[in-house]
Amino acid sequence: MLGGTQFVGRAVTEAALARGWEVTVYHRGHHAPPPGVAELIGDRTADDGPAALAAADAPDADGHTWDLVVDTWSGAPSAVRDAARLLSGRAARYTYVSSRSVYEDPAPAGLSEDGPVVEGASPDAGDGESYALAKRGGELAVLDAFGDRALLARAGLIIGPWENIGRLPWWLNRIARGGPVLAPGTPDLGLQYIDARDLAGWLLDAAERGLHGPYNLVSRPGHTTMGELLEACVRVTGSDAELRWTDTEKILAAGVEPWTDLPVWLPPGELYDTLHQGDVSRAHAAGLRCRPVGETVADTWAWLRELGGTAPQRPDRPAPGLDPETEAKLLAG
Repeated sequence: MLGGTQFVGRAVTEAALARGWEVTVYHRGHHAPPPGVAELIGDRTADDGPAALAAADAPDADGHTWDLVVDTWSGAPSAVRDAARLLSGRAARYTYVSSRSVYEDPAPAGLSEDGPVVEGASPDAGDGESYALAKRGGELAVLDAFGDRALLARAGLIIGPWENIGRLPWWLNRIARGGPVLAPGTPDLGLQYIDARDLAGWLLDAAERGLHGPYNLVSRPGHTTMGELLEACVRVTGSDAELRWTDTEKILAAGVEPWTDLPVWLPPGELYDTLHQGDVSRAHAAGLRCRPVGETVADTWAWLRELGGTAPQRPDRPAPGLDPETEAKLLAG
């Protein structure tokens, strides 16, 4: 596991350990991995970063040190390139957690894995690439090194325990404070997302089955609704929060940014179709199953409470959430 201590990487590591797998975690040492793993410490962005991976050499009868590598990297594609090249003879398979952002923007509703991807991506690119180009460059790097031994997991919105982006944790903490809560648009707006644990389980199943190529990995469109998500937050926190559904035009006129100021939410339109209307039939035919939203919300709240209410926040991502003053003005108006 390249990473393995935070969010998706953590979920994959925990799932593999639960299956009795032997897990090696390669990380920078900033966060403790789950108990029971072997650790390799290194920074893949440093000149000697892959040295720890190169030093680990205990091949099996097929000449492999590892049966599977899982990589969640979202930075410079060259870091994926270097790791994939180094591991191409040491690992049987390589799973790269990519993103549906690799498709040309805007991606129309119902777009499958065969849809056009962004142009101009390179596996040799360094820092400074857009998220879409970085993820597509990572895909190209893995395909170059592993070919049909590579699985490209094009995830969409990911939530659940260990989230370090802050989307569901913000809603939970805001609703836990109680009182009137600005609820955007209409409660029947369908959402498409995946719990990090469901993503992790499917990745391990897919590796055992030898699946390869790209898969869109989120729930089916409308797996839940904005209303069901927020009502689940009210229920699990036990607060006296009152959801006040507010007209989309009023919210946008106030300068509120969907997705960032109001996490998860996007009003109907091109971006909504891109994020919440993708074709995921291939992954579901290959066994993807997504748990009920109530379970994801309850487990995330339990995890947050263990942390005292403050979730970890990735330093390269801005913390989401609506300014309290703006919310108060909208609720009063």
